[in-house]
Amino acid sequence: MISTLLVANRGEIACRIFRTCRELGISTVAVYSDADADALHVREADTAVRLPGAAPADTYLRGDLVVAAALAAGADAVHPGYGFLSENAGFARSVEDAGLLWVGPPVKAIELMASKTRAKELMAAAEVPLLAPVDPGNATTADLPLLLKAAAGGGGRGMRIVRELAALEAELTAASAEAASAFGDGEVFAEPYVERGRHVEVQVMADAQGTVWALSTRDCSLQRRHQKVIEEAPAPGLDDTLRRTLHDAAVAAAQAVGYRGAGTVEFLVSAEGRPYFLEMNTRLQVEHPVTEAVFGLDLVALQLRIAEGAALPATAPPPPTGHAVEARLYAEDPARDWQPQTGALLTLDVPDGPGIRLDTGYTGGDTVGVHYDPMLAKVIAHAPTRTEAVRLLARTLERARIHGPVTNRELLVRSLRHPDFAAARLDTGFYDRHLAVLTTSPAPGEEEARRLAATAAALADASTEHGGPGPARFGAWRNLDSQPQTRRYRSEPDGTEHEIAYRTGRDGTPAPVSGERVLTARPDTVTLETGGVTRHFTVTAHGDRVYVDTAAGAHTFTALPRFTDPATRTEPGSLLAPMPGTVVRLADGLAPGAAIEAGQPLIWLEAMKMEHRILAPASGTLTALHAAPGLQVEVGALLAVVQDAAPGAQDAAPDPAHPTAVTAPDPAHPTAVTAPDPAHSTDVTASAPSHAAAPAPSHAASHASAHQEETTP
Repeated sequence: MISTLLVANRGEIACRIFRTCRELGISTVAVYSDADADALHVREADTAVRLPGAAPADTYLRGDLVVAAALAAGADAVHPGYGFLSENAGFARSVEDAGLLWVGPPVKAIELMASKTRAKELMAAAEVPLLAPVDPGNATTADLPLLLKAAAGGGGRGMRIVRELAALEAELTAASAEAASAFGDGEVFAEPYVERGRHVEVQVMADAQGTVWALSTRDCSLQRRHQKVIEEAPAPGLDDTLRRTLHDAAVAAAQAVGYRGAGTVEFLVSAEGRPYFLEMNTRLQVEHPVTEAVFGLDLVALQLRIAEGAALPATAPPPPTGHAVEARLYAEDPARDWQPQTGALLTLDVPDGPGIRLDTGYTGGDTVGVHYDPMLAKVIAHAPTRTEAVRLLARTLERARIHGPVTNRELLVRSLRHPDFAAARLDTGFYDRHLAVLTTSPAPGEEEARRLAATAAALADASTEHGGPGPARFGAWRNLDSQPQTRRYRSEPDGTEHEIAYRTGRDGTPAPVSGERVLTARPDTVTLETGGVTRHFTVTAHGDRVYVDTAAGAHTFTALPRFTDPATRTEPGSLLAPMPGTVVRLADGLAPGAAIEAGQPLIWLEAMKMEHRILAPASGTLTALHAAPGLQVEVGALLAVVQDAAPGAQDAAPDPAHPTAVTAPDPAHPTAVTAPDPAHSTDVTASAPSHAAAPAPSHAASHASAHQEETTP
């Protein structure tokens, strides 16, 4: 029997495993990097052991340190969670060699499934349907499009979509280099890329007595950067024959490797309904809660019991009930190439209620750093039907109070309500087709709702000045004799500006010039009546950032000064870091005096598992370089200065104090973003600010999304 369990992971999955351990009476041990010293999973564990350093390679990926931590803390078992070392056969073996119980599949099963190429050979022998591999050296135009994939890992690293034969060699080289960097193995293989395919997977659970459960299906087709965003169970729109085929293939895959514990067999289902084996993940999946919801099971508890030698409680799983949908809440800006966001998470309050589950590694007051995956939480809804589950999840996300970094919350809500999603028209190209509309086109009534929210923010601020913290209740205020006052706000992250005018009555109470009837105004709550409809606004201010939450959605504003301060204008010529991160490399030969071509990659930043390239916006000359490999930079740090080679520039000597070059975008409001490389790389093109006004934000189209791979912590 397990008495003390160490979880070789962090964040949400560590907290989730600890929850089951508490219910089973098992003591818990956390490991943590220096960046995670005050993380939620550390606070929730009974014991915690420090792994010195911050980068994953120095901490959570150091199997020797994790095993030593387990022994030092007196643990008798190790659970790997997902990501990091969870599918590392060498780590599993070292855990067992240390006399600890490994809560996972047999080492041999991990080894057999560790390479996607070898796994496909094994599945072919087991008659599991799969896509025939393509030899890149003999590929022809008839084989296009091709998908290049890293053999040793997932998460989108080492993955490329090739649509032109001339690009194949360069893409192979790039994919191999990225795979070697991410996984220590540069092996890459090619297979046909299936357009508009669905990502469908089967959860399996197997014991040492030979019983294998196939726990229905999950659809994970909505993805960005080859990582899942929304998952659901069971996968909608599959006929009984296809479901049986998937179940049988998953069981055959598990039996072929002598599997034990929790695992997932992933398939690509073509538009014609033909399934193809992709890979087997020999661990728990991020999206396991939707399966737990429809089967009423605790998969972590089953993992622990199977590791202790127990059999599954029956030869067949319990019958599923209802439908479950999960949304991954990320600290990222979907409108700007999914750029990860960092900083203080001031508030994270997701409404609780029947059918709702929250799995998270954060609470309000925590900090979102640059070292790990930007997922804040998973929100899961379970209801009798798919329609009800989708509606419940969208409404729950809409009502959540999330203050701090920009998140994908609004995108999740709009995705769940999109007609294609509602009709279960699902495939991995969903965001290729719909992202621009989902992130830039206002929903009906959205602009008016935003104006009212800005009005509430102004009235709350005015009540602080005039009325103090207590409530002020009054009726309609119109035709006041006082001169109107104004407050200016910029909506985040889209950059729309609002100027709200109001008058202050003789008793100090503010009323908007726009004519809304003010029922209540105090620093944290405003109630307005307009068109006979009463609306409530909860207002929270943190410095110049103002969060306005309503029953119909949330709004974030930056309070602007009434007059522009010339000192705050960005000086042209400076390329600024768009996010905190580490400079990983510079363009070859980059040095002051170098000639720069428009669109040339100059500097590579790495932040939150993604690589971001700073591109030259125009041809010119590099006049200063402050970046160097290994340098850690904060948002807005000066990286370089480029002097623009504009037409006619050679006829006039440049003013060294004011070079005509352009700046990298403001981290909150980038001015131009190019479409990224299909792997984990974002291209940020610097753009010159105007001296007259702040630049308007620009939104880029997303890259082609793919049809597999799991996010890692």
